[in-house]
Amino acid sequence: MNILIVEDNKELAAEVYDFLCKSGYICKIANNCADALEEFGSSDYDAMLLDLGLPDGDGFEVLKEVRKTKSKMAVIVLTARGELDDRINGLHLGADDYLTKPFALTELAARIFAVIRRIHGFTLNNLGIHGFLLQLQDYKVTFNEVSINLTKKEFDIFQYLVLNKNRVITRLQLTEHIWGDILEINSDSNFIDVHVRNLRKKLDKHTPIDWFETVRNVGYRINE
Repeated sequence: MNILIVEDNKELAAEVYDFLCKSGYICKIANNCADALEEFGSSDYDAMLLDLGLPDGDGFEVLKEVRKTKSKMAVIVLTARGELDDRINGLHLGADDYLTKPFALTELAARIFAVIRRIHGFTLNNLGIHGFLLQLQDYKVTFNEVSINLTKKEFDIFQYLVLNKNRVITRLQLTEHIWGDILEINSDSNFIDVHVRNLRKKLDKHTPIDWFETVRNVGYRINE
C-alpha cells in the first residue's frame, strides 16, 4: 500500500518511514501543507498520516482539501494535541482515526491495517476471490487449501487488483503502488507485464482465470 507521511519533525518522519517500509509499505514524506497537497494531487495514495502542527498551516486544512475531492484515501491524524475538541473536529472533517504522540510504531501499523481493511470492506485478515484465499498478514495464497508459491511482488499485484476488483487498474497505478517512483520513467515498459504474466501462470494451474482481464493498452482488471 502507498502511504503519504505528512510530518514536519524530520526525525520522527524518518523513523515512521523506515518502519513502514520494512513492513512492506511504499512511503513518501511531505514536511508541510503545500508539499502534502501537491503530492496528494500527483499520486494515488491508500493512506495519509497527517500531523496537525505544520510550519505553513494547520493539518486540518489539508484534511479539508483531501475530503473535497471525495477521495477514499484513509487519513490517520498523528498529533501531540490530545484535546477532545481537536479529536472531534478531526473526525468530523473526515479523519478515519486519531493517534496521539508519542505512540508505538507497532500500534500505528495495526491502526493503518485496520483502517485500510475497513475502507475496502473486509472484516478479517483474508481476501477471497474465485476460490483463492489471500492471507494478507502472512503473504500467503491458497486455492482449496493448496498453497501457491508467489513472490512478494506477485502477491502485492494480486492483492491490489483484488482490493480494486471490477475496476481497471492502469500499469502506472501498479507501478506507483508496488514499486513507488522507482519505475516512473519506465512505466510504459513490459516490466509489470512480466510479473502479471508469471502470476497468471501460477493461478491458471489451479483453475481457469478468464476473470483476470487484460484491458488493452491500459492495464488489468479482476472481475467478480
